[in-house]
Amino acid sequence: MLYRSTVREVDQDGPALYRPAYPANEGIVLNLPTRKQTMHSPPPTDVGAVRLCPLCNVAWAIDPNEAVFPSNWRCSSCDVELESKDRIILTAPDLADMISGFDPADFAFLAQAERDHFWFAARRRLICGLVDRFFPEAARFLEIGCGSGNVIEAVAQLRAWDRIVGTEIHTSGLALARERLPSFVELIQVDARRMPLRSLFDLAGAFDVLEHIDADEEAIEGIYGALQPGGGFIATVPQHPWLWSVSDDIAHHERRYVSGQLESKLERAGFTILFSTSYTVSLLPLMALNRMMARRAKPLQDPRELARREFHVSPLVNSVLTSVLNKEVAMTLRGMRWPVGGSRVVVARKL
Repeated sequence: MLYRSTVREVDQDGPALYRPAYPANEGIVLNLPTRKQTMHSPPPTDVGAVRLCPLCNVAWAIDPNEAVFPSNWRCSSCDVELESKDRIILTAPDLADMISGFDPADFAFLAQAERDHFWFAARRRLICGLVDRFFPEAARFLEIGCGSGNVIEAVAQLRAWDRIVGTEIHTSGLALARERLPSFVELIQVDARRMPLRSLFDLAGAFDVLEHIDADEEAIEGIYGALQPGGGFIATVPQHPWLWSVSDDIAHHERRYVSGQLESKLERAGFTILFSTSYTVSLLPLMALNRMMARRAKPLQDPRELARREFHVSPLVNSVLTSVLNKEVAMTLRGMRWPVGGSRVVVARKL
């Protein structure tokens, strides 16, 4: 059963920045697509920012002063009130913490590793730099697949946002994110392939998320719909299928992207590409060597431990590699486009 008639925990009033003030009887039926249909066409442009009932797809206007899904929100069309867990609204409860695209058991490990590890630190710097360079006026930010909050925490510190929202399919990741994030960051459980928000944000990001999603183009189309016209999107993904290893298996990756693949999918959804480049190019030889050694590991070795070896570096090595990647990030933010690298970042805008 996807939804219950009542919410178990109704004591969350949402972030102090927002107040539930929703006109509950002014729904708009948008004839939105089912899971098997295309999501290419956005809602009519005169509808404005709306939330979609996850059960009946009726659209309801979002007041600027309320949460995207207030804790006591009820759809007046089908009379469903969304379930919650740990005071986080669930829009796809049947998928919460299933091993679907990612193993929730890895969140706690990553929450610690990503704070200071050279790879995560450099990616945070790159993302924040691109936000400031390409979208200095953005005021409403959405992160898809925010995990334990590693990136959205850094983005939240960039400026005074009017609204900042993190979504994640796994509630275990959202629980960790809630502990580290300021109260004004809204968190909701969402299946990215069925995005329940439309025309609300002027910037969105998916950082090493799309490779976990089988139907990545459905997710991209949902992100497109969540943005206002002219809104921006920044995505990072792993690239080069020849780098595939046990780390990709353990991470439940569906793919490593080939050159131009993500850009083509974004353009099919209606985005125009502003900037695209490889990154972590300076570490590509080390990454290739590490992946080759992992493939030659003894069959009885634990695959998860093999994958986690990439995170086990001494403080000295971590400091050196951080310095190397900092220089690369600085050059990238000045406009350098690298032809190869372990990952790719693409900046796009909704037409």
